[in-house]
Amino acid sequence: MNKTLIIAEAGVNHNGSIENAFKLIDAAKEAGADYVKFQTFKADKLVNKSAQKADYQKKNLPDGDESQYTMLKKLELTEEMHDELLNYCEKKNIKFLSTPFDQDSIILLKSLGVTIGKIPSGEVTNLPYLRQMAHAFPELIVSTGMCTIEEVKEAVDALVSVGRKKENITVLHCNTEYPTPMRDVNLMAMLTIKEQLGVRIGYSDHTMGIEVPIAAVALGATIIEKHFTLDRTMDGPDHLASLEPGELKEMVRCIRNIENALGEGSKTPSDSEKKNIQLVRKSIVAKVNIARGETFTEDNLTVKRPGTGISPMNWDKIIGRKANRDYKNDEIISL
Repeated sequence: MNKTLIIAEAGVNHNGSIENAFKLIDAAKEAGADYVKFQTFKADKLVNKSAQKADYQKKNLPDGDESQYTMLKKLELTEEMHDELLNYCEKKNIKFLSTPFDQDSIILLKSLGVTIGKIPSGEVTNLPYLRQMAHAFPELIVSTGMCTIEEVKEAVDALVSVGRKKENITVLHCNTEYPTPMRDVNLMAMLTIKEQLGVRIGYSDHTMGIEVPIAAVALGATIIEKHFTLDRTMDGPDHLASLEPGELKEMVRCIRNIENALGEGSKTPSDSEKKNIQLVRKSIVAKVNIARGETFTEDNLTVKRPGTGISPMNWDKIIGRKANRDYKNDEIISL
């Protein structure tokens, strides 16, 4: 199978610190991810100042007086930071991505040479945004947390209507709860998306652990996106539902193993097992001493290893024939 694209989602887990962002890039590279992804936004354009934090954000940031706006304002990346992060990614030989949340952010990322546009779950029902993304980026990745299949279809149709071809769109199944309970993952919905929309599929994971992304790859995900952090105990909205560096590295290792294990689909003996065929298969052998000219019967023949003689699948062809020579007990029949 083709290599799965693994996106290490740093998101806002840098906590507004460029030094933390550099460390996250280092960790993503060490883990073997293909991309490290951040988030590009201006709080003033993203959220109303009276908007409340989500329940998981309140849990992770228990300051009751902090609004969503105040929280996000602390997590913005400046244009200068974007330049630094791009340069650092280039230095570390890992690809840079970021999710833009407003038109100015889309323009910024495009101006920086980013060619893949990541559409977050919360913008799937934002028609003007979808059109802006389709115009800005030749490749699009769409997360679909909180969506019905009808909403996903409408979003894909909106992208296609302004010139983006389906072969340039990958739709990620996703659940927007941090962390996502296993009972709510509904991984089979990823296959529904593929069947009904005719697009490449992937999975953006918010569960604890690494087993669900691995299962998604086994089901055909072409992209895996997973949040990670330097330390789950850090203050911030997304740290608790993120992998730590060692876990991210293990997830990447397991996904690469699954890619190898899936193979190309034909049912033939592998090179590694061919040497065992004769050792573990069986041949037709003499059950007792058999004289030349004697008829082979179920009473004087049996099957035993190794498989160097006549295959037992030819049993009916051998029964009733005459022995071509004398055979000793346990000797392989060789007509």
